[in-house]
Order: sequence, then structure tokens, then C-alpha cells
Amino acid sequence: MGKKLGRKLYVGNLPYSANQESLRDTFSQCGTVDSVNVITDRDTGQSKGFAFVEMSSNSEAQRAIQELNGSRLDGREIKVNEAKPQAPRSGGGGGYGRGSRW
Repeated sequence: MGKKLGRKLYVGNLPYSANQESLRDTFSQCGTVDSVNVITDRDTGQSKGFAFVEMSSNSEAQRAIQELNGSRLDGREIKVNEAKPQAPRSGGGGGYGRGSRW
């Protein structure tokens, strides 16, 4: 299990009250927070209940997982783990060659 963890963390089961500032405050207890990205609904702006937090080092990210996974934030038990690399999106539905006029 010598795999190195990345610095980017997935934070799930967030209360809707959580925002960039509250997450930065929470995660700064474990080290330096480089960035916080709360995922929101494009149409309503409402939080989708998860975020990505990037710590400044792998060891700080590991500490955040150990200390904050399963902890409570505004009454919700949050989940903290390593963010998975984003899968490349397939270009389905491009409509190549359909309806084109010569």
C-alpha cells in the first residue's frame, strides 16, 4: 500500500450551509488549503452537497482524510477521501455528418 495520495480531496454529504469559507476554515485545521470548489447546481446555484478541496501537500491531504472523514459539519457526517482523477468525457451526440448540405 505504498501508493501516494494526491492533494485533491473529495468531500461529500455536505450540509447545504457549507460554503467555501466554512470548508476552508475546517480543512485549514489539517494544513494549508490551496483551493476549495463547492459544486453547485448550474441553474439554481444551490450546493449539490459535495466539494473538492486541494491541500498544499500530500501529507496534509492524508491528515485531513484521517481527521475529518466521518466528522460532523453543521450536523451532517461528512465523507472525505482522495478525489479520483476525472474520467475523460466521451464525445457522444456530436452529430457529425448529420443534416449537412453539400
